[in-house]
Amino acid sequence: MNDTRDPELKLTAFAHGGGCGCKVGPGLLAQILGKGLPAMPVPKELLVGLETSDDAAVYQINEHQALVATIDFFTPIVDDPFDFGRIAATNALSDVYAMGARPLLALAVVGMPIDRLPAAVIARILEGGQAVCASVGIPIAGGHTIDTAEPIYGLVVIGLVVPDQIKRNSGALAGDQLILGKPLGVGVMTAAIKRGELDAAGYQRLLAQTTQLNTPGQHLGAWPGVHALTDVTGFGLLGHLLEVCRGARLTARIEHAAIPLIPGSRALLERGNVTGASRRNWEAYGDAVDFVGGIEPAWQALLTDPQTSGGLLVACKPASVEGVLALFRAEGFADVAVIGTLESGPARVRVT
Repeated sequence: MNDTRDPELKLTAFAHGGGCGCKVGPGLLAQILGKGLPAMPVPKELLVGLETSDDAAVYQINEHQALVATIDFFTPIVDDPFDFGRIAATNALSDVYAMGARPLLALAVVGMPIDRLPAAVIARILEGGQAVCASVGIPIAGGHTIDTAEPIYGLVVIGLVVPDQIKRNSGALAGDQLILGKPLGVGVMTAAIKRGELDAAGYQRLLAQTTQLNTPGQHLGAWPGVHALTDVTGFGLLGHLLEVCRGARLTARIEHAAIPLIPGSRALLERGNVTGASRRNWEAYGDAVDFVGGIEPAWQALLTDPQTSGGLLVACKPASVEGVLALFRAEGFADVAVIGTLESGPARVRVT
């Protein structure tokens, strides 16, 4: 069992959940944070902290530079160790891009059941993460490893941003257009992996989606017409859009027919490949979502589907839409789409 391609060794079998679907649900997370953590002094240099559920913390170091810091890790979403490492690293880097920043360096977060996983397999996971970081020219400069019951891998990522170019998820304005960078369906497809229902072509589509770096974000920081950014991960499109709505105190209207889906994900959903995280997400925030008109029930599962290494969600003024779309397409995001608008009103999402 020292061959990393051993078909009997399935990483997903070691974990109770996978990818961003194993995040603590939004309902329970709100309860935990709502218990009232002890107040701590907040230095004026901390430009972004806990207050808006943003993708990363930001700390100003001088007039022209601020550090962006984030951490993201999870249990296996796929069985191939190298692919798992690539997906986890891509997902972690996304938080920096979602702040309008560029990454500088990373640290590895590693927890492995060392009595059950061969060293060669663990090394292959780390190689996958290193390959992604090398592709954007940053080092993995260190890390920490522990012996755990389930495999866990991810990164701490440090980035750099110009302070007045930070893109918070709360900066959206009424009249903004909403643009989604990647199609939905990752959670559905990973559920299919667990059930042995994802074929080789579907796996390659999943891998292409989850290892595509959200590099447009580092350019959008400098665009004044872009008012807010976030990435769509474990809480699903509706959950992360609601964070934008709550931060900006706006109502979102999205058109379900405009939302791109990974090819094959809808058929897999109709065969029963739904994650527990999708149901948990709906229970947490469904009371803030209105479905208007004859929308098929499957869309509830798709819009709450947990996305691992999902796309950027952009709120920008209408005059910037074509430029934003062109940037995404130039960087290989063929499925980027305008999915709705923001308007004055309570923090809700209306799906038509």
